[in-house]
Amino acid sequence: MHWFLLALAGLFEVGWAVGLKSSHGFTRFWPSVITVALMGLSFFLLAAALKHLPIGTAYAVWTGIGAVGTALLGILLFGESASPARLACIALIVAGIAGLKLLSDA
Repeated sequence: MHWFLLALAGLFEVGWAVGLKSSHGFTRFWPSVITVALMGLSFFLLAAALKHLPIGTAYAVWTGIGAVGTALLGILLFGESASPARLACIALIVAGIAGLKLLSDA
């Protein structure tokens, strides 16, 4: 259950990161409100997961999910580069997340 909460927190992190772009520097009201709400949910779920997971592993997994998800949505939604080198780097982050999960004590 704790890993599920952490994964959900990471997905909400992706949402607020994309929301930051959509809010145009918090100058658009509804995208800003949604972004702040997603930030709160993400931090709340991260905090709940941290009650039972090692902080170093949990934080790295949370930021990794956020980084990979945001990079992929940047490619899909905003036309950012999908070069082989960039995709390989994203794959390395995924490998690191998987490795931390597999090697975790929790």
